[in-house]
Amino acid sequence: MRVTLFGASGLLGQELARELSAEELTAPASKDADLRDRARIREVILNSRPEWVILSAAYTDVDGCESNRDLAFAVNCEGAVNVAEGAREAGSRLLFVSTDYVFDGSKRSPYETSDARNPASVYGESKARAEERLLEILPDVCIARTSWLFGHGGKCFPATILKLASTRPEISVVNDQRGSPTFTPDLAAALVQLCRASARGIVHVTNSGTCTWYEFAAEIVRESRLPTTVKPVTTAEFPRPARRPAYSVLSPASLHAYNVYMPGWQDALGHYLGQKV
Repeated sequence: MRVTLFGASGLLGQELARELSAEELTAPASKDADLRDRARIREVILNSRPEWVILSAAYTDVDGCESNRDLAFAVNCEGAVNVAEGAREAGSRLLFVSTDYVFDGSKRSPYETSDARNPASVYGESKARAEERLLEILPDVCIARTSWLFGHGGKCFPATILKLASTRPEISVVNDQRGSPTFTPDLAAALVQLCRASARGIVHVTNSGTCTWYEFAAEIVRESRLPTTVKPVTTAEFPRPARRPAYSVLSPASLHAYNVYMPGWQDALGHYLGQKV
């Protein structure tokens, strides 16, 4: 399978590059393929003529997006459009990695792929608009929404908790936001399976099971046998520039339709902690 991957240096991109190492992989560095440079993106795709283009590159600083709206849209929306137009010209399929933040979190049951987008943050809005544009440009695009990514090779929640817990007797973590932590090696494997299955439309791809950030942190501390106490707090007690969905669990029905199944987040966390360096 010939694949062109944008975002290979990111938390997910590193795992996708590993997962695709036996394939014909083109993975330009971000400095060599700025998503905002339409001509360069077109050149990369036309030169590599991939069967699939995977776009995992994005401006993912959720709070940073609030104060850098133009940059968020230039990268996450217009950049994605540049990739889609290049893919269309080359006759390539496109898999676009999106987010649970396209929803506002007002539901109390898992979000289906058919639920209306209603982002509550600039980051979520930039990704939601990208989804809409890509579906217009490439009706057979595969949009893979995921959530709460963690893995090795970059900043992530477990790494932050382990660092804090190693120096503090008590840490406070919000307990009123619920979602599904997703391990990047598991996600990368599932995304490649979707490409092989010629998936199209919106697919929700997360590890199974749900928790709050507090429950996630408590499990990290427990499995690591650290003496730190994890204290549950409310979002209101820890205000952030960008509003987070209170509930962003994604239904796995669309993933299961392709006969792809993800491990539970606790199992994934065990693998993450077992690999930690």
